[in-house]
Amino acid sequence: MIILSRNDYEKILNHAKKESPIEACGLLAGIVDGEKKFVKEVRLLTNIDRSPEHFSMDPKEQFEAVKYFRENKLTLIGNFHSHPSSPARPSEEDKRLAFDSKLSYLILSLMDKENPVLKSFIIEYGNSYEEDILIED
Repeated sequence: MIILSRNDYEKILNHAKKESPIEACGLLAGIVDGEKKFVKEVRLLTNIDRSPEHFSMDPKEQFEAVKYFRENKLTLIGNFHSHPSSPARPSEEDKRLAFDSKLSYLILSLMDKENPVLKSFIIEYGNSYEEDILIED
């Protein structure tokens, strides 16, 4: 289960809306306690592909984020990206590019602009499994 604050959810949502119609992306770090992953830091990154159908995170920004996480004793928990016009489920490309089955892969769908949908997935050997997500006030 991944747990994030309402503020962090809003941060992800606002980034996705601002970047639309291209995919927005970023990294999540925090504390892992057994099966629970507590998000403590959301780092918004630039999609250098500037594409509505796929993303590549800016390598310099990724490096800076991971360095910050390490310095602050936070664990990389996962990443997020938006789907501006498709459902919140991993595409075949998302599955192919998932490199660590311990990470959470969050997808925010803006397909219905009035009702965004955020889901989290574990991706292992090309298969995706939905993970519980809790947004706390």
